[in-house]
Amino acid sequence: MAKVLYIKANPKPVDQSVTFQMSEAFVDTYKKEHPEDEITTIDLYNEDIRFLSEEDLGNMFGGKDFDIRERAKQFAEADKYIIAAPLWNLSIPAILKAYIDYVMFVGISFKYTVTGPVGLLDNKKAVYLVARGGDYTTPQMADIEMGERYLRTVLGFMDIKDIETIACENTNVLLGDALTDAIHTSVEQAKKSAKSF
Repeated sequence: MAKVLYIKANPKPVDQSVTFQMSEAFVDTYKKEHPEDEITTIDLYNEDIRFLSEEDLGNMFGGKDFDIRERAKQFAEADKYIIAAPLWNLSIPAILKAYIDYVMFVGISFKYTVTGPVGLLDNKKAVYLVARGGDYTTPQMADIEMGERYLRTVLGFMDIKDIETIACENTNVLLGDALTDAIHTSVEQAKKSAKSF
């Protein structure tokens, strides 16, 4: 049995979020294909996620058991990660960055060594489902896209290197049938990927 974390970072309801239409289709298909696995949903906008305070930073390095350490442990204990977050202003929503600040925890997700930091979360995999208002597959736009790039970097730092991105491009550009078709294609891609995730 695998433990899966479904991390949601969007305040919109499913019917108004292309990202969530993709991720919900992914999760529904995954459940059918892997009924024995345990999926825990973390809807960041319904959790007590805040920016790290001075007290939090002290606790992180003080060895105390507290909420942030428990969240880091939960993250580290998972085998797979489903991350659903739209591209906002060239990057991820700030609340997802705040959550990542929780789980990037020394001694839980990575450690320092004399030769540099080493990730502790190897043999895990992640999928990032994202709706993007423009087309970030072109060289000019890909150069300024920081959402996928950041997630691949930070997950890789923790030694999570098996990462897939499923993106729906141009959601703020396409209209009518063209947008419907783009969403449908992305949802079908999500379903297909979920079968082998």
